[in-house]
Amino acid sequence: MSGHSKWSTIKRKKGAVDAKRGKVFTRLIKEITVAARHGGGDPEGNPRLRSAISSAKSENMPKDNIIRAIQKGTGEIAGEVYDEIMYEGYGPGGVAVLVECLTDNRNRTVADVRHYFAKSNGNLGESGCVAYMFDKKGLILVDKSIITEEELMDAALEAGADDIVEEENEFQILTAPEDFDGVRNALEESGISFVDASISMIPQNTVEVVDEKIARSLMRLMDSLEDHDDVQNVYANFDIDDALMEQLSE
Repeated sequence: MSGHSKWSTIKRKKGAVDAKRGKVFTRLIKEITVAARHGGGDPEGNPRLRSAISSAKSENMPKDNIIRAIQKGTGEIAGEVYDEIMYEGYGPGGVAVLVECLTDNRNRTVADVRHYFAKSNGNLGESGCVAYMFDKKGLILVDKSIITEEELMDAALEAGADDIVEEENEFQILTAPEDFDGVRNALEESGISFVDASISMIPQNTVEVVDEKIARSLMRLMDSLEDHDDVQNVYANFDIDDALMEQLSE
């Protein structure tokens, strides 16, 4: 299971988790709008919207912004219509990459994503070329310094989690997508805080990257994709040794 949250862990270590609050808000507003469009504006009956609102609140998004995003989704006020697209491809070193986008211009987005892959010696593939290597799971990350594995296991498994994986600095709680909200809510009610919580695409296996040149090229690709306004999430199945990551950050 090691490496499943490698990219999110690396982003936190690099301090590159959307340093600009405006970019965080833009992505969350898009997600809230699309969630409301597909499932309605009532978060009680729309798990995706409920999750998006929870993420927005954790980023201290003003309530008015959340309400407007919901109203755009339900059509109560005018707003952009976003298409949901998942691009798939191979990055440097044969790493499988999924790029989750919300866009109002498919041609612009696919051209940009293809350019990023090509520039990093990767290639954008056809739909389905790598998606089969990932499983859709709820992923909750908890800092190891705040709780013991036994305590977390008791709380998470009782709430319906599938598994708990120990990493160097955190525990990964994995759930079925339909159980994600229940587990997250149970942890919150128990006073257990978490570093991150989201529905993610979890790789079934990871590719170990040991070559520094390939690792640098891979990080450039990931950073370029993450920095694009239309990209919501990037998933990949690589694993980079901590010692090599230290070299990359020098």
